[in-house]
Amino acid sequence: MPTDNEKRLLHCYNLGCGQKYDPEENKEDSCVHHPGAPFFHDAYKGWSCCKKKCTDFTEFLNIKGCHTSFHSNVKPPEPEKPVVDKSKADEVIEYKAPQPLMRPSLKRPPLDAPLVELKPDVIAPSLKPTEVVSAASPQKAVANNELKIGMLCKNRGCKKAYEGENSNYEDCMYHPGVPVFHEGLKFWSCCTRRTSDFNAFLEQLGCNIGKHKWFEDKNDGADGNEGNGDGSKLRYRYDWHQTGTHVVVAVYAKNYDPERTTVNLNPVRLVISVLDSATAKTFDLDIPLRGVVDVDSSSSSFLATKIEVKLRKAEPGSWADVALPRKPVEKKPSEVQPENESMEELADDVECVDLEDL
Repeated sequence: MPTDNEKRLLHCYNLGCGQKYDPEENKEDSCVHHPGAPFFHDAYKGWSCCKKKCTDFTEFLNIKGCHTSFHSNVKPPEPEKPVVDKSKADEVIEYKAPQPLMRPSLKRPPLDAPLVELKPDVIAPSLKPTEVVSAASPQKAVANNELKIGMLCKNRGCKKAYEGENSNYEDCMYHPGVPVFHEGLKFWSCCTRRTSDFNAFLEQLGCNIGKHKWFEDKNDGADGNEGNGDGSKLRYRYDWHQTGTHVVVAVYAKNYDPERTTVNLNPVRLVISVLDSATAKTFDLDIPLRGVVDVDSSSSSFLATKIEVKLRKAEPGSWADVALPRKPVEKKPSEVQPENESMEELADDVECVDLEDL
C-alpha cells in the first residue's frame, strides 16, 4: 500500500524535468528544466533555449535543463489538430505536370538572303600561303571517248555498267550529294538514309533519277558544281557536331590557301569555298542550314588541316541534321508498269495457285 507521502507527490510537466515533487516543498529553484522547445535539424537534436545539441537521442534526453523555477503539474496545451473535412473524402485530386515554356519559333529568312563573309578569328601559325599551281598545267589526256561494254557509270551510287545502246535509255539512280561520315554514321548529304555499316552504305540506292554518265565530266567539281576544267576532281571531307548553343562545321583540307579561302553565311545558309594550293582547284560546300543561326555571333577559324565554322544557334534546341533534307524525287510516268504486262503477270500467278493446298 502506498504511504501518505507517496500519495501527495505530483508529476512535474516542465520540459526536461519530469520528476515527482512534494507541493509543500516546491521552491523557486526546485525545478531545472528547458523553457524553450526541442528542435531536430540535420541529424542534430537540441533545445532552442540553449546551445547544447547532439546527434544521439539518448544523450539528448539526458541534457540538463538551463533554467530553474517552481515545479508545475499543469500539462502544456497540445497542438491543435487540423480539421478534416469528411465531405471531400471521395474527391479526386488531379495533378497536372508543369508545361514547358513555349517560345514562338523564329521566322525563317529566305535562302537567297545576302551572304556575309566571316573573317577568320584564328589562323594557325604554321599555315602559310603557297604559290598556286597554274590551272593550265598539262594533264594526262584521255585515251579515247569510245564507249565500251562493261564501262561503269560515273555517277555516285550507280553501279550499272554499259551493256549496249539500250543502256543509254535506262534511268540512272544516283546520289547528287557527297558522302558524310558523322559520329559513326555514314550517309549521303542529299538524303537522310543513315547506317553504321560501311557495306550497307555502299549498297544504298541513289535518291535522284537521271541519265547514266559513262565519262568523267571535265566541269565537275567536288560536290557536283563546276570545277576547273582539267578533268580532275577535288574531294574534301566535312563533318559537324553540335552543343546546346552552337553547331560546328569542319572541312578537313591539307595544303589549302588561307588567303583564297572564304566562308560566307546568312541565317539559313553556309557557303565555304576552299582553294587547294597544290592543284589550283576549288572545293565549294553549299549547305542550306536546318535551323536559324545568329550571323553576328558566329565565327570561323583557319587551322593547320581544317577550316572550322562555329555557328551560333538563334534559338535553343537540337538539330536533327546540319542541312535541310531535299524533297523526294517523284517517279517519272515511264516508270509505271504497262497495264497489259501487269495483267499477264497476274494471270501467271493465278494459274500457279493450287486450291487443294488451302
